[in-house]
Amino acid sequence: MRTFPLPLALTARISPVAVLACAGWALTSGPAAPHTSAGHRTVQTSSAQSSSSSADPSSTAAAAAKAYSTAPSPCTSVPASTVKSLVPGAKTDGKEIPSTDAKLRRTCSWNALQGYSYRWLDVSFEISASEQQATQEYQQRVKEKSGGGDVPGLGNSAYSVVNLTTEDKQQTREGVVVVRVSNALVVVTYNGSDFDTKKAPGTDEINKGAIQAARAAVGALGGGQSQSG
Repeated sequence: MRTFPLPLALTARISPVAVLACAGWALTSGPAAPHTSAGHRTVQTSSAQSSSSSADPSSTAAAAAKAYSTAPSPCTSVPASTVKSLVPGAKTDGKEIPSTDAKLRRTCSWNALQGYSYRWLDVSFEISASEQQATQEYQQRVKEKSGGGDVPGLGNSAYSVVNLTTEDKQQTREGVVVVRVSNALVVVTYNGSDFDTKKAPGTDEINKGAIQAARAAVGALGGGQSQSG
């Protein structure tokens, strides 16, 4: 069997993943504890208790808008059977990309060359400080990858796009699915090439595969949920 070097477009796939894995957010919290006046005994009345027990509206809204505090394990987010189907020949345990803050961002990759057929799958979880921030990030991703369409019934909002690139007469077709679930984003990238025919897999195959992986990853978000629903 002949061996073929990977085209630059596929070799360079590692770089964006590594760059993305280095991104993170810093969450700040910690309201000051209440102080009591020295030398005075404080008696709290029922009305005061009622007032103190009532949460600040802005704090309550922020808490409600933040359902997830940690990113789940990305390499266990997609069932082994799905990995085998989408990336034939790949190790099903995947490879997690190092992150500067694994609590807020985690990415796993699977890739394999079987015969002349090459496939690559990335699954990434990104946890924002609030639902508003996640929504803004989602909208920005959709804007950057125009030409796709909404995916109904997936998360709070989901978007899918497929693009074809050609380098040195070798085609590569890549699908990207971005899903927002409360304050979490799930980003799936799935691509493929055939080094014998120089052709890429069909749009439908790549799009369906990316969406299939995204649905599995959204289901795995339960492991990062900080509030029981």
